Amino acid sequence: MAGTGGFEGIERFLLPTERRVLAVRRHWSRLAEPVAAAAGGLVGMLWLDQVLPTGLPLVRDLLLAGWVALMGRLAWRVLEWRAGWFVVTDRRLLLRTGVLTRRVAMMPLIKVTDMSYSRPPAGRVLGYGEIVIESAGRDQALRRIRQLPRPDGLYLEICELLFGPKAPVPGAGQWSR
Repeated sequence: MAGTGGFEGIERFLLPTERRVLAVRRHWSRLAEPVAAAAGGLVGMLWLDQVLPTGLPLVRDLLLAGWVALMGRLAWRVLEWRAGWFVVTDRRLLLRTGVLTRRVAMMPLIKVTDMSYSRPPAGRVLGYGEIVIESAGRDQALRRIRQLPRPDGLYLEICELLFGPKAPVPGAGQWSR
């Protein structure tokens, strides 16, 4: 579907009768540490290249290999970030993760018994937070979703689905099992 905002393929995880309410990727801050490590590795490699004696080609090759490894790690983290998303439909919550092995955690809205969100100090500055979803079951596939962008708005939108005029009612029509 065109215009999915970078969420190509999301429809294959949705039921024909459900409607996507929102879909977000984790906050870009998940990439901050690998970007900083790659940038720091480059600066360190260039500095050491200047101060090391010229007769140490093996050391220079090892430094370059280390930096290439940091860049590979960064590329992998970007792929993970791009592949993962949090989706809220009118019937359930989904969290898709994984590059090689796709994992989809799901919780029907009808099973949500409690929900909260928090924003650590860095999250307040950068605009991310964590949503915690509780259900009646002991083993939950979807409980804690960290580093979500705009957690205030996400929390309110999910609350509207859970408690608004069209909230799921146990035993009523499409919401019953």
